[in-house]
Amino acid sequence: MQDAPGDDPDDGGPENDGGDPDDDGDPAEVARRARWTAAGTGSLLALAGIAASLLRLARSSPALVPAAYAAGAAICVPAAVLGIRGRTRRSLWLLIAGVMVMALGDRSD
Repeated sequence: MQDAPGDDPDDGGPENDGGDPDDDGDPAEVARRARWTAAGTGSLLALAGIAASLLRLARSSPALVPAAYAAGAAICVPAAVLGIRGRTRRSLWLLIAGVMVMALGDRSD
């Protein structure tokens, strides 16, 4: 008797969909990863904004440029806090807003 096409795990059937081997589908694990990603990204962007603000402040550039980098960093800090608390969607929008403020400030240079 022959097996049905999806019964053998080595034939690429439904049991072996070729998905991410690390993705176990556990919603708690996915949420934890999203929180850590949002918090880490927010912290990294805040530090990058502060560093860019200090570098631009040391050079002769319009005052708007370092202020824009500092404002973008100040927007990314609450995004990191919201990411830690699990508000990842709001965190994402704040990260986008912070990067946009930094980009607009850089554009005015």
